[in-house]
Amino acid sequence: MHLLRKRASILVILISLVSSISLMAQNSSSLPRSTPEAEGVSSSGIIRFIEAEEKSKTELHSFMILRHGKVIAEGWWDPYKSSLRHTLYSASKTFTSTAIGFAVTENRIRLTDKVISFFPNDLPDSISPNLAALTVRDVLIMSDGQFPEPSSIAATSKNWVKGFLATPVVNKPGSVFLYNSMGTFMLSAIVQKVTGQKVIDYLKPRLFDPLGISGMDWEENMMSVNTGGWGLRVKTEDMAKLGQLYLQKGNWNGKQIIPATWIEEASTEKIIQHPDLAQSKKDSSDWEQGYCYQIWRCRHHAFRADGAFGQFIVVMPDQDMVVAIQAETPDMQNELNLVWDYLLPAIKKNKIPEDQHALYALKAKLSGLSIKPSTGSFSAFTANKNLNKYFIMEPNNNHFQSVSIHIKDSICQFIINTNADTYNLYYGAGFWDARQTNKPGPSLVSAAQENWALLSPYKVASSFYWKDDQTLVMVMRYIESAHTEITTCHFDGNKITLDVERSFDYGSKKSEMTGVLK
Repeated sequence: MHLLRKRASILVILISLVSSISLMAQNSSSLPRSTPEAEGVSSSGIIRFIEAEEKSKTELHSFMILRHGKVIAEGWWDPYKSSLRHTLYSASKTFTSTAIGFAVTENRIRLTDKVISFFPNDLPDSISPNLAALTVRDVLIMSDGQFPEPSSIAATSKNWVKGFLATPVVNKPGSVFLYNSMGTFMLSAIVQKVTGQKVIDYLKPRLFDPLGISGMDWEENMMSVNTGGWGLRVKTEDMAKLGQLYLQKGNWNGKQIIPATWIEEASTEKIIQHPDLAQSKKDSSDWEQGYCYQIWRCRHHAFRADGAFGQFIVVMPDQDMVVAIQAETPDMQNELNLVWDYLLPAIKKNKIPEDQHALYALKAKLSGLSIKPSTGSFSAFTANKNLNKYFIMEPNNNHFQSVSIHIKDSICQFIINTNADTYNLYYGAGFWDARQTNKPGPSLVSAAQENWALLSPYKVASSFYWKDDQTLVMVMRYIESAHTEITTCHFDGNKITLDVERSFDYGSKKSEMTGVLK
């Protein structure tokens, strides 16, 4: 009898354990995983795609490929990690338009609503007929009618709404396409006006929670409105989830979280960018296929969320596929070309036979992805492995008053004193030293009047090397952004010259400072 009771207890424990595992699987926020061949995609084709991207001008940080709703390949180039967010730049716009979709669904706004109706206290003294006619839909399809696009408002005004409404609307709204990030900010402001919530908070129970997206943040202006057209930071898998939601027409785990009619409406062509462009040029460009509700149409009947420097969520309905990419590139068209040139041919209609050799090679490739730190001159490193120098800087635009450089063994400490702050930065010799800093990193929107304190501290991974006996190079990657800051120290007796450059300038711009040894 005792043995039977013992067996029964073990059986209950096993059943409970299996039930717990099953429940955990059901509650998991991760997308299901599969293998490429099981979902009709060639592992060899994915390898060729990765290798082609690595040989291109694009610096990939991560990617994720979904077929039939399952992740079939994913990778992060060290020091970038799956657990890290990454700024989306203008791919944020698609999240903002999704918020508009929820607000329309809930009858909080209509696409025909006039933009000026939401901001009676911010209107200019004289309202032109074109401004009066501007609707939410016009803003959604980048046909605000303004020229040029009023991006300077973000840097020159605290009240971006008032600045936008004061900008002349020279074209009839809805008639001419012109990319307008401040228009997307206005969509964010409209959502906040009618809901009493910032876009990020409004989306949380409607989009982020159902999709299992957490840890996101979104830049704000000085009046606590999410920037809308840029500034959202999410993980690679979060990007893929939004793409999969759109591919599934708003359905998630059997629940329709946003109407399929809205997804269809939001992702179909509404306006042509350059109607008079030669067809041959249209056929070679993914920026000439039409624009939707803050979504770009692509070639091959696809559509995408699109952010500067190659932040993409590509949705391919014909192939039942989603591709999410985080990167830094000077050639976004080439980045997309490689998707079409290498991934499309790898896709088959049905499941294909297992290819264990190719699958093993793909897994090995994905497990070894990394951006290698430069090692530089070993003799110069050896000669300077214990270095302590302090320099008083000449007046400069970066407000560096003094800098200290301390190298001991494999760590370089670089201390910057400015008019207002002191930054202690650390770099590894031949490896990425991962830390946090309050020093703002390079950004396309760094001049905007934003509450930058919301993003601090910044996660960084940094390394240093000696180019020669007199030239120290320090590389700091802001690993929740697309960008890197490179500081080069040229030593000449008791003098130092500092060159600071942003990765997205690709060597074309440098901030130069000089100092004297104290």
